[in-house]
Amino acid sequence: MKAAILTQYGSPRNLQVTEVEQPQVGANEVLVKVHAASINDWDWCIVKGSPFYIRLLCGLLKPKVRIAGVDIAGRVEAVGDAVKTFQPGDTVYGDLSDCGLGGFAEYASIPEASLSRMPAKADFIQAAAIPHAATLALQGLRDVGQLEPTDTLLINGAGGGVGTIGLQIARSLGVGHVVGVDHASKLDMMRSLGYDEVIDYTQCDFTSAGKTYDLILDTKTNCFPLKYLKALKPNGSYVTVGGQTLRLIQTLLLGRAVRMFSTKKLRIVALKPNKGLGDISAMIDNNEITPITEGPYPLEDIAEAVQRFGDGLHQGKLIISMDTGERLQ
Repeated sequence: MKAAILTQYGSPRNLQVTEVEQPQVGANEVLVKVHAASINDWDWCIVKGSPFYIRLLCGLLKPKVRIAGVDIAGRVEAVGDAVKTFQPGDTVYGDLSDCGLGGFAEYASIPEASLSRMPAKADFIQAAAIPHAATLALQGLRDVGQLEPTDTLLINGAGGGVGTIGLQIARSLGVGHVVGVDHASKLDMMRSLGYDEVIDYTQCDFTSAGKTYDLILDTKTNCFPLKYLKALKPNGSYVTVGGQTLRLIQTLLLGRAVRMFSTKKLRIVALKPNKGLGDISAMIDNNEITPITEGPYPLEDIAEAVQRFGDGLHQGKLIISMDTGERLQ
């Protein structure tokens, strides 16, 4: 089978598409013919070997994870003897971040527990965009942020995967006013998606603009955490799902201290992979969520696609196709 193999850290150019042996299926595993995968921060960080904790998890000097790829959608080819949920022919999708990755390949052997049935109204391209970003958004908004219909919401990084899905989840929860922050190149797409207000972060610092929100969902975490308190209403919450490592550590350390002198909250989402994916599937089938995607790129162009992701140029989720994907223009 073809796979994108990472032999050393540093650059997307180190991803080499080559023929490798097809994985064997274990007793509790499902062999999936991967039709599409999407690129996530995990993939970018593993390719770069940065921040440093990635090397502690994935190999200090060279990557132990040979095949990246967090999100997949595909069709079941075979199942292990102990598998009860799936059978050959089923269409499935899932987040592989807790089971060794492996999505940038034509086949992947995946633990049964890391897969769900694809929504009936999603194709492979759309389904590949969903698991990691959508569960981050759902856990951040509903589970940690405890978003209420009367809340005002701001999403920082609003034009990426988590942001575009997060807006739609918020609408499904009845939220009426949502503000999105991202680069100017994404603002038209964000308006068309339904953001009530859009902010170009190169022109306006929302933490100092004088407006306040009940909940801030942040995918970037690029400011000193206490700055976000100025943009929160009394009893408001700042919830981050990812971003700069130093800022995440600061948020973790300061969160408890803030609760001692303020009614405002600083919180971090510790992702539970695939938790809530059934709810997401229902939202898709109820026409409440439509993934925003770019691509697909063919697997052979994965280095270009990963670099585009790292440069922050993508809108929504950037897709790799194992079938007949077309190069992005």
